Amino acid sequence: MRFELGRAHLLYGEWLRRQRRRLDAREQLRRAHEMLSDMGAEAFAERAARELLATGETARKRTDDTRGQLTAQETQIARLARGGSSNPEIGAQLFISPRTVEYHLHKVFTKLEISSRSELERVLPADAGSAAGLAATSRQ
Repeated sequence: MRFELGRAHLLYGEWLRRQRRRLDAREQLRRAHEMLSDMGAEAFAERAARELLATGETARKRTDDTRGQLTAQETQIARLARGGSSNPEIGAQLFISPRTVEYHLHKVFTKLEISSRSELERVLPADAGSAAGLAATSRQ
């Protein structure tokens, strides 16, 4: 039953974030991450960690050193695009519009100094989907 409660916190936190209720989402996602990590449900705990990053939980200051770094949302979109997903497919997975996906990919291409999806394979690390990789991706 505890596992189901952890998943419920995760799903509710994801929904809150998509409703732009970031502070409420953070509380749910923190709880989900803690519960799921304690139970060893690493895939769900990692998902909670990615969602937490997307709420701005680890907000960082923009400096010349961080200007080229991808945000959590940009990293997730770039990873899905690298995997061959189309903009509508990515949008459906992340509950955003294909136009928003296009906007984020444009920012990714600019930051990584590339011009096409085919170049994502070359510039993104293989572990870009991990929670640790999200914060450190693309310091080029």
